[in-house]
Amino acid sequence: MTRVTRTSAAKMASSTAGQMQLSSPSAPLAPSQSRRKKPANTEPDSSPPTRDPVTPNTARKRSRPGDIKKDENANELPHNLGSIPELIPKDETSLPTDLPKKRARKAKKEELDEVIAKATATESSPKKSKNNSYGLKPGQTPYPNWLHPTADECEEVTRLLSSVHGDVKPPKTIPTPSLTVSGCGEVPSVLDALIRTRLSAATSGTNSSRAFAGLVSKFGVLKEGIGKGSVDWNKVRLADTKDIFEAIKSGGLADVKSKDIKKILQMVWEENQARRDALISQNGAPGSENENPKERNAEVVKAEENILSLDHLHLLSNDDAFDAMTKFPGIGPKTASCVLLFCMQRPSFAVDTHVFRLCKWLGWVPSPGDPAGLLPGAKGKFPGPTRNSTYAHCEVRIPDQLKYPLHQLFIKHGKTCPRCRAITGENSEGWDQGCVIDHLVQRTGGRKSNFSPKKSGSQQKTKGKKRHHVEDSESELSDLVSGGEESASATD
Repeated sequence: MTRVTRTSAAKMASSTAGQMQLSSPSAPLAPSQSRRKKPANTEPDSSPPTRDPVTPNTARKRSRPGDIKKDENANELPHNLGSIPELIPKDETSLPTDLPKKRARKAKKEELDEVIAKATATESSPKKSKNNSYGLKPGQTPYPNWLHPTADECEEVTRLLSSVHGDVKPPKTIPTPSLTVSGCGEVPSVLDALIRTRLSAATSGTNSSRAFAGLVSKFGVLKEGIGKGSVDWNKVRLADTKDIFEAIKSGGLADVKSKDIKKILQMVWEENQARRDALISQNGAPGSENENPKERNAEVVKAEENILSLDHLHLLSNDDAFDAMTKFPGIGPKTASCVLLFCMQRPSFAVDTHVFRLCKWLGWVPSPGDPAGLLPGAKGKFPGPTRNSTYAHCEVRIPDQLKYPLHQLFIKHGKTCPRCRAITGENSEGWDQGCVIDHLVQRTGGRKSNFSPKKSGSQQKTKGKKRHHVEDSESELSDLVSGGEESASATD
């Protein structure tokens, strides 16, 4: 039998037009179809009709019940965790729609119940522009079962550290602002103190002072009034963010800090204008009941002349002033606490990286895994303290009159003591000098290999030491890399 090919079939079709037709002359062969064909047959086929092998299969496109019917299990949670209506009472508000899918897939039922409870509580509570509580409750410690430090323990540590670093007392009057050192907020103007402390976050004192000097050079200094002797912050507010960036780029993290400073200053200006309107209309502004008429008039004039100020925070309580500052971008508990302590001269125990390390080593906060770190009735394993929880705990436990000296002494000691620095070990230089609080601390962290006398001097310094590695934050590591002398609270 002669084999019919495409070419021969085409010739036959052209010579005997109308005598034979191919079923689908232009359709390509199916990939799985054999290229061998049967001879053309012009006689009628009495067999049952079959589907053309090269005709596209449309049977697979038939609809299915799930495609045309609404999914009745749309509210079912993954991993057979039940449905949302079963987990939330009918009288509660609905869940937010942006619950992270990855977390929902991995969560156990107990964890999901907790997430839903928090979500519904948030929805039912009054809306706020920003949640700036950082999980802290004024006047309450997050570790009520941890009874350290006691007042006696605070007194003893203060006495021991003072014997090495000297007595530390808060100044009777706030010094005039420096144009060469950013400082930790020990300046008369609250706004000036806030911005200076923001500049000092996560960098050394040398770097933050360099950034502040850049602002002075770029925007000038106020010659009179509030903030006299420091940067003209309204000029900074009106400048482009890129100009602020250029002014402070030598200080580190300029991209983030320039944006924060720009936003802070605009928020302060808007707040000043709102307070002015409230004072003129006699409706009053927060804390205005503590002002006399002369002070209120002076505040109105400052707002009208676009003199930026946060000095009205002096009229508020510690907790209200703290909340007012932490609503600003980039301002956390440590920065707000520094402004309270150094500028407003209020008792507050600011916790930077050095203070945090010594609080942990002294046992002033519970260590990871200690049940005392959990609130009453809470389950699970305590993950360990944070800087913010340490601040909240020590704010309650440390006597007010010791907060200023202990803060300063912890920073001095944490920088200079060969045994209490961030990264140190038994072969560190000066280790044999001892430590005045050695009998009170329990240092934590992993150790490297033992000291080897065969190594060269440089290798001994970098590889040979037994070192304690603290669970450092990024800001503390930044301090070590920069190598500059820090201000009293240079890291956030």
